[in-house]
Formats: sequence, structure tokens, C-alpha cells
Amino acid sequence: MDYDGWLVIDQKLHFHIIPFPGLNIEKSALAFNKIDPYNPFRIAIKEREALKKIFQTVRQGIKIQSCNKAIVVAHNAAFDHSFLMAATKRSLLKYNPFHLFSTFDTATLSGLVLGQTVLAKACATAGIRFDSNAAHSALYDTEITAKLFCEIVNRWKRLGIADFNALLISGTNSPFLCI
Repeated sequence: MDYDGWLVIDQKLHFHIIPFPGLNIEKSALAFNKIDPYNPFRIAIKEREALKKIFQTVRQGIKIQSCNKAIVVAHNAAFDHSFLMAATKRSLLKYNPFHLFSTFDTATLSGLVLGQTVLAKACATAGIRFDSNAAHSALYDTEITAKLFCEIVNRWKRLGIADFNALLISGTNSPFLCI
């Protein structure tokens, strides 16, 4: 959140990951997205190392915001959340900073707030430029989803809910974006 209380994108992390042994790779998806997971120019790192770096950054944010856990925000969040949980387990990491089951799903939020659940249509309705040529790249989709989530949350502020502390979770001292 910026100094005026508007939700903004804070940091970006981006990694190419070396596929883990036994990964079931759907060739049609690779062809559609033009990905060669074994291309040495990707400068890929092991999944465990990427997760460690992500978790370290997320833990810093949790500490700064005085939260207990982070929340996965994604378009079709159940997919991303289950992928993250499986990767954490596979990597034998002991402390996952993300909540075990809570997510913010921008497909659902977009349907509620914008009347659109498809990412491209939700962005168009929200006034966010969407590049269909860049779509389906993990980095692009993550960035556009983050913009969409910020826009949806900031709409609440524009509707007059300026103090997010007014939206406390019952029985806690935590703002609704903080678990």
C-alpha cells in the first residue's frame, strides 16, 4: 500500500524453473506458450531455490505488515495455490509463509465487482490494458492479475471505504488483507 492508502504492486520476483524429475509436461501447453523448459538460455534454477527466495521476500513483507501468513492472489487461485503447496512439499521446505487454504481469486472477485470472470474481459472492464499476444506467459499473467487485484481493492476505497482498518476480521486486530 502506498502512503495514501492505495494498494499498489510492491515487488516482482521472476524465475525460470528447472523441471523436477518425473514432471508430466503437457507438450501442447509448451507448444502453445512457446516454452522449451530445457533451453539453457532460460537460466533456470531449481524449484527449491526459487521457493526459498520467494518465501524469504514474502516473510519480510509479512513482518513489515505485522501479519501471520500471506495470501495467494491469482486468477483461478485454487490452481496456483495447489501448485504452490505441492511444490513446497516436494521441495521439503518446512515453513511455507502462505496460508494453507485461504486465497484471493481475481476470477471470483472480478465476477462480483466487474461482471466478468475472464481475465482479458475483466481487465477491459476495469480499464486495464490487456495484451492478448503476451497473455499466457506466467510473468505477464501474474503482473496483469496483480494490477487487476489492486484495481478491485482500490475501488472499495473510491467507494468511500478509505480506512481498511474499518474492515477488521471479527475477533482480531488484523486488517482484512492480513491473516
